[in-house]
Amino acid sequence: MPDYPVRLFTDAAQVRRIGTGLLEQSLPRAEWTHEAHLAACVWLLTERPDVLPERDLPAIIRSFNEAVGGVNDDSQGYHETLTQLYIRGVRQFLADCAEEGLVERVNALLSGPVGARDWPLRFYSRAVLFSVGARRAWVDPDLSSHD
Repeated sequence: MPDYPVRLFTDAAQVRRIGTGLLEQSLPRAEWTHEAHLAACVWLLTERPDVLPERDLPAIIRSFNEAVGGVNDDSQGYHETLTQLYIRGVRQFLADCAEEGLVERVNALLSGPVGARDWPLRFYSRAVLFSVGARRAWVDPDLSSHD
């Protein structure tokens, strides 16, 4: 994978803007980055008990993608296995995290192993992770278990 610099957040308001922009479908498409995905997940898990990410994020992300002109098909848009894997990873990270503030937690996540773009490849081969089946539905890891 190409090496991208980690884009950290400057304050909690920036994280909350990402999260509310996702829910309201008002976040500019260009701002829906890898870091934004993970920041939104942390925000949802820590500040939005009314949203259950495992249940609600699939529809939220699909709707957001369509609202900003994207599509959800067999090659782009929503990816079920990646979404569910990162939710599990973020949940575990938060359970173990010593940081208390929202932006501090998000930045610690982004700076650590779970925040890495290639983190899912610890558990999945590229062929399995980027398959149509994994995009459409949860697929168990073929290399090692996340649990």
